Amino acid sequence: MTFREINEWFNRRPMVMDGIFAVLLALIVFPSTPISDCQPGSLAFLGCILWGLVQVVVLVWRRTRPTIMVAGTAVCSVLTVIFCDSFQPSAILVPIAIFASVTYGRTRRGARAWLAVAMVGAILAGWRWGWCITRPYGTVKEAAKSWGTFSISCALVVLLAWFAGSFARARRLNLLALRQRAEDLERERDQRIKLATQEERARIAREMHDIVAHSLSVIVVQADGGAYLVHHEEVGDLQARLDSAASALDTIAETAREALTQTRRLVGVLRDDSGEPLVLSPAETLDSIPELIERTQSVLDVALSIEGAPDSHPPLERGAEFAIYRVVQESLTNIIKHAGPQAHALVTIIHRPSGVRVEIVDDGAGAPEGVSSSGGVDGGGHGLVGMRERIGAWGGTVEAGNRAAGGFRVFASVLVTAAEGEDPSTEVGEHRHS
Repeated sequence: MTFREINEWFNRRPMVMDGIFAVLLALIVFPSTPISDCQPGSLAFLGCILWGLVQVVVLVWRRTRPTIMVAGTAVCSVLTVIFCDSFQPSAILVPIAIFASVTYGRTRRGARAWLAVAMVGAILAGWRWGWCITRPYGTVKEAAKSWGTFSISCALVVLLAWFAGSFARARRLNLLALRQRAEDLERERDQRIKLATQEERARIAREMHDIVAHSLSVIVVQADGGAYLVHHEEVGDLQARLDSAASALDTIAETAREALTQTRRLVGVLRDDSGEPLVLSPAETLDSIPELIERTQSVLDVALSIEGAPDSHPPLERGAEFAIYRVVQESLTNIIKHAGPQAHALVTIIHRPSGVRVEIVDDGAGAPEGVSSSGGVDGGGHGLVGMRERIGAWGGTVEAGNRAAGGFRVFASVLVTAAEGEDPSTEVGEHRHS
């Protein structure tokens, strides 16, 4: 065991260390106790032995029960002053008791009470021992002088023990506060790590959802279309049907390869622990939306409209542009899933001095009768929640709901700075489709 481990073991068991301290102190006190002038078996002889034992035994509670130690020491000290005519080495336990009561006591008020008792005892002990030692051999004046010297010396020892205990108490409490602060900081760090881990898991789940859901939606539609062409001869001649089916298979392969590439890129980030810089493909931005629209047109009648100039506002953060891209991708995915391939969709990107808006609407033409398009919501609404979390992280907002004319509408807005004299709310209202 190292010294630190041994020290920690004793700190967890203070009574063991205090017991060892008591035994060592007893080996010092008892041999030097002047009891040779007492008759063996006499009351004074037995009293010296008993009081010394009690004072040593109570040292075991020096740190755990300082009040017991101080009380035992006080009683034995009073008996020593009454029955012993000379200074006893066991008196050194009095400053030890005062030090312990101040350092380890629960309150300073109790320690002050014991200080007052010790000061009175010091004065009385000084008078008792000074008078008994000097009076038989000197005058009353010399005895009084000796009394004063003894009393002042004993009182100074008690005061020194008090101030030393006060310093030790302040240091101990400061160390406890620092230790508690360190433990609190460690718990806060662990909590932050857990929260960061949960947030990262949620982010990864959203990324995987966006990648897989969009790709699978396209694949399912193309596969259904290809199967329909193969099994229904009335659609057209054989060559035309084969060409259309081949085109569907090409789209499926291209979509699957792209999804696989993005998934590998995401998993590669998670698995990489070599410490080497990662070379990643840049995340999608607003400039990637036209390509997304072009790929989606193979399964959905979707058009893109851009209003305003991209340089009409300060550039957005790449993360904000990526969030807008994901909103468009998620909305198109849900249109394919819920509105059907016969639906018509329009994606509008609106550039204004205050920021960027994007609107995705569909007419719900492919939705089953009696069911409105839910292009902005995936199943239980997790898609919409993910959109709001993404855009909200960049200070933007997302609105989604059914259109009065049929279909569904998703509107996302990420503001940079409101231009002077411009009211973003009125601008948003201009692009709301009923």
